[in-house]
Amino acid sequence: MTAPGQAREAQQTRNVGCYVYGILPGDVELTPDARGLRDGDVDLVRHGDIAALVSDIDLGGPIGRPEDLTAHERLLDDAAVEVPVLPLRFGAVLASREAVEQELLAANHDQFLAALDEIEGRVEYVVKGRYEERAVLREIIAENPDAASLLEQIRDRPEELTRDARIRLGQFIEQAISAKRDADTQWAAQALAEYSQASVPRRPTHPEDAVQVAFLVETDRRSEFEKAVAKIAEEWQGRVGLRLLGPMAPYDFIVTPAPGPGG
Repeated sequence: MTAPGQAREAQQTRNVGCYVYGILPGDVELTPDARGLRDGDVDLVRHGDIAALVSDIDLGGPIGRPEDLTAHERLLDDAAVEVPVLPLRFGAVLASREAVEQELLAANHDQFLAALDEIEGRVEYVVKGRYEERAVLREIIAENPDAASLLEQIRDRPEELTRDARIRLGQFIEQAISAKRDADTQWAAQALAEYSQASVPRRPTHPEDAVQVAFLVETDRRSEFEKAVAKIAEEWQGRVGLRLLGPMAPYDFIVTPAPGPGG
């Protein structure tokens, strides 16, 4: 028979999984202040020339709170400034550290090692911009006589009498912003190409998004890249509000296997 204490310990063991943040070179060492989800301890599971950044996770509780995602990304982004990192999808959990070693690291060792070599000395930045509403509307009206005509039709007139014109104007503005977004995204990518290794446009997340592009940048050219983005922000001042996110792990440039929930 199993003693009550042993039964509780076995139950606790079954309810604890191994959360995996990403893959690192096998010779790295963690800093004492490294923290994971829910401010938990983090550790490394090593196999050959690679390692997985992990922490224990209670399988009885939900994973997916905004603060969990923030902790996941913060840990990977901090590590990416120092060493190459292959980020795993948020929420990757295996049954145990042994499963991490065998099912993830051993099964994909050479693929992971090659990918780490490719991104060594590189980090990701994301350039995000949103049109200033009044500025972009003035621009569209000035460039398009049809839009200007529709605006005159609805100016100072009741909404119920100008419904069709308002709908057409809204559609016109939406199409014009989409065209400007494509042009501005292409221009920004080309302007920053000499300071980066690669770029990937992201899908807009807001109707007035002007640009959203991920860039892979060599760590020793970070300052050059940041200055180039600052120059674009200055040129677009009053028209586009530009933000620079990073440095961060290369989320947009790496595809890694996604472990399923352990059990």
